Amino acid sequence: MGRIMAIDYGKKRVGVAVTDPLQIIATRLETVNADLIWRFLDDYFKKETVELVLIGYPVQLNNQPSEALRYINPFVQKFQQKYPIEVRLVDERYSSKMAFQSMIDAGLRKMQRQDKGTIDGVSATILLQSFLEQKKYI
Repeated sequence: MGRIMAIDYGKKRVGVAVTDPLQIIATRLETVNADLIWRFLDDYFKKETVELVLIGYPVQLNNQPSEALRYINPFVQKFQQKYPIEVRLVDERYSSKMAFQSMIDAGLRKMQRQDKGTIDGVSATILLQSFLEQKKYI
């Protein structure tokens, strides 16, 4: 059984989270500069078996596509061309707000909560953990 990876793609930073090989626990892996994401993914996929990648797909509250799709869609297309791994797009509508709240709940100080890289990594972890929770009931 391979890992599941979640990617919270942004113009500047990309949050990445993965499961353990048994797909039980989601863990924040890394926040990578967007211009280095392909090198990071190449290296990771050489070392680890990943069977599914979740990519955060932003939609607005009215279910209309978000403005961010103009840079996320090209990323998704390139990913699918480059890697023979199943991809699922997941609604990331509230992931950043949930990440920020979970950082408060975990007791992180204000300076730590303002680190956008931390928020991106925690957002990816939340996307992945939510997927794992839903998978239990399917």
